[in-house]
Amino acid sequence: MSRLRRVTDTALIVVAAGSGTRLGRGVPKAFAEVAGAPILEHALRGLAAIDAALVVVVPAGLEADAAVIAARAGVTVSVVVGGETRADSVAAGLDAARDARWVLVHDAARALTPAAQVERVIAALRAGASAVVPVLPVVDTIRAVTPASLAEPDELGAIVDRAGLRAMQTPQGFDATVLRRAYAEADARVASTDDAQLVQALGLPVAAVRGDDLAFKITTPADADRAESLLGPAIRVGVGADVHAFGGDGPLRLAGLEWEGQGLEGHSDGDAVCHAIVDALLGAAGLGDIGGLVGVDDPQHAGAHGEVFVRAAVARLAEHGWRPVNVAVQVLGVRPRIGTRRDEAQGALSAMVGAPVSVSGTTTDGLGALGRGEGVQAIATALIRR
Repeated sequence: MSRLRRVTDTALIVVAAGSGTRLGRGVPKAFAEVAGAPILEHALRGLAAIDAALVVVVPAGLEADAAVIAARAGVTVSVVVGGETRADSVAAGLDAARDARWVLVHDAARALTPAAQVERVIAALRAGASAVVPVLPVVDTIRAVTPASLAEPDELGAIVDRAGLRAMQTPQGFDATVLRRAYAEADARVASTDDAQLVQALGLPVAAVRGDDLAFKITTPADADRAESLLGPAIRVGVGADVHAFGGDGPLRLAGLEWEGQGLEGHSDGDAVCHAIVDALLGAAGLGDIGGLVGVDDPQHAGAHGEVFVRAAVARLAEHGWRPVNVAVQVLGVRPRIGTRRDEAQGALSAMVGAPVSVSGTTTDGLGALGRGEGVQAIATALIRR
């Protein structure tokens, strides 16, 4: 049995062992792709900043897949095998979290749950609550049914006052001792899909915190479509351009390499190729431009090489769940002759980006400032993937 790998008093059990029959993807629901990544990966990315040891409960045979997904999401997890029912799966997670003081139980299918919601649950536990559930007001009109009306759906009962109703979400948080006792004393004859229900059966109160509309459960194809639209495209394209004039005091640096000849003007090293790549990457992810990333006149970046900015852009993308797929750059100018060191330039840039970078060069047939040899321009196109 895997044990927790993170030293903390709080464990967060992510239940990802459901079959996903209603989603209709032919794989367990947490492993079905939405917006270019498994639902479980989206869920774990949203939990990366939470101060809790993560336990992921998955169907038998998918332990290795879950570990790979967790690595892509940038989190360390303990992976355990679930059981036939949700209760069995939660029990398996509790066993792996046996040293925790507080335990949160979360459905992987609520993959867009904001971290702030998780923090509200944890804060309520630390404030003294023994059981906490995030809830939302019920907005639909609700009618009661009777056993007789189940067979005749047009014959419904009275409208239920929704002012007194709340829709429950996850993660649900518990004093670990209380939840273990609830499972130990649960009536095996009564099926429960809710951990708070088991705690209430002990006669203990359950506190409520504010839920979030984004914490909806991905259950049906329509839910998956909603999540897809909220997450946005899995693939994005960005374009960046930069131009620098000759006249700098330092060496000529371009595409991460040093060349013969007069340097380019600029607060940093004037590497137009690297700067264009930065803007293309950031633009693709909707994260602004190089000025917003490092500042255009920050003293600490005076004379800095373009590689510093490229690596900072790649790191910023990773923080927001994106990674580069490839970048293409075209260099416009009379000199230097890019073709003479193309392979070297592509190798240096690819190492910075962590993905293939292709470089081409062209002149402007003597037209304009570039054609007169007064400077260099670079235009970059970046493809990124969620």
